[in-house]
Amino acid sequence: MNKVDIKKTDGAKSGSIDLDEDIFGIEPNVAVMHQVVNAQLATKRSGTHSTKTRAEVRGGGAKPWKQKGTGRARAGSSRIPHWRGGGIALGPKPRDYSQRTPKKMKRLALRSALSDRASSNSIFVVESWDFEAPNTKAAKIALESIGTEGKVLIIVDNQDLNTQKSFRNLQDVNILLSDQLNVFDILVSDSIVFTKDNLPTSNQSAATSQPVENTEEA
Repeated sequence: MNKVDIKKTDGAKSGSIDLDEDIFGIEPNVAVMHQVVNAQLATKRSGTHSTKTRAEVRGGGAKPWKQKGTGRARAGSSRIPHWRGGGIALGPKPRDYSQRTPKKMKRLALRSALSDRASSNSIFVVESWDFEAPNTKAAKIALESIGTEGKVLIIVDNQDLNTQKSFRNLQDVNILLSDQLNVFDILVSDSIVFTKDNLPTSNQSAATSQPVENTEEA
């Protein structure tokens, strides 16, 4: 069973905790993670792209010239696709890019992503964030003290506004609410930082949380 140290914001060790094997100890399913991430990114697309066909562009109602006798190719409209100012043939139209992904697949992908990060010792647990007021400098020092590297994902509670405001201006730091844990944000991060209270376990809702629909929902 994987065990990680619980650290204080000054880097001191205050204990250790066992990571849930059902969440942090499974064999990562790369194919499922790939499919779920693709679905998340697809849902972020607005799908508002649009081009006008020859029936929608302005003008072109009259036949440019008579059918025969001019020596030129016959034409019935000045808005045909291969003419300047004409409509677009087979161009993009507004569409919904969202993909339906089964809940079981999302849960498996989430557990696979967490297990992958746990296997590379990229999971960090702090006892709590003790910010009495928003403090970016203290937040930066805290991350250095607990040993995070690269792009950091901070999992915070909804009501912990001081922590959210402390980390939000730091470069390469992404803040995510505990009920918004998703595969994409985990995989693009080098270090994942939980608190002792929001660390996912098998009997917590965070263990089965799904990507957020209005951001990166699958």
